[in-house]
Amino acid sequence: METIKITTFQAYLFWENIEKNLSNIALRLSSLREKTDLILLPEMFNTGFTMNVEKCAETMDGPTMHWMYEMSQKFDCVIAGSLIILEDGKYFNRFVWMSPDGSFVKYDKRHLFTMAGEHKYFEPGNQRVILQLKGWKICPMICYDLRFPVWSRNQHAAYDLLVYIASWPDKRSAHWRSLIPARAIENQSFVIGVNRVGHDGNEIYYSGGSMCISPMGDVIYYKPEDEDLYTFTLNPKDLLTTRADFPFLGDADGFSLQ
Repeated sequence: METIKITTFQAYLFWENIEKNLSNIALRLSSLREKTDLILLPEMFNTGFTMNVEKCAETMDGPTMHWMYEMSQKFDCVIAGSLIILEDGKYFNRFVWMSPDGSFVKYDKRHLFTMAGEHKYFEPGNQRVILQLKGWKICPMICYDLRFPVWSRNQHAAYDLLVYIASWPDKRSAHWRSLIPARAIENQSFVIGVNRVGHDGNEIYYSGGSMCISPMGDVIYYKPEDEDLYTFTLNPKDLLTTRADFPFLGDADGFSLQ
């Protein structure tokens, strides 16, 4: 494992306006002055968290995928976030991990947010994904997945970094601030949460709170309110030392998901 630089963008999202969101994100990313290995964007970064699937869905060969490829090439790094994808007649809230060579990996949101009716429009994913970058094993999740620790349980040290991209409302921000550190401590991994800011088209307010938490539960980065583009470095030594000094994962209960 090598040290890894990660850039998070806590973005204001324009409601159901793909062109404007992609333009704004590209403009903000243009201010990057240091090399980064990974850029993380919020959930549904090109539309905001909407159930208007017929208007906002794209295919895997749509404009947002092409934009992600262009950004990945421009900054010579992986860029990742979720968008609404139409595939085989079904809609998915899909996390896309785009590499500079045009290859990509996908993860479909497992836990659909029933309070917003997400389950009425989207097909749930059924596969957890482990990604590789500079020797790091990275597990992507989307928003509501945060509430279900079994899905993210780090059996046999399957991952080193757990990532949640989100549209997490301010009125439940206390849960966000509590659960992300909990996931880091219980799974002995770094955890990054990337949220959005501003109001959406349903007048729901998002206050950000994007953060990075160490395996010991220490805050590496935390930003409430306002757009924020921030780059930080993770050192594998911090992860390996924690696991060596406190080998809790070896005592965890075994189980299998049905």
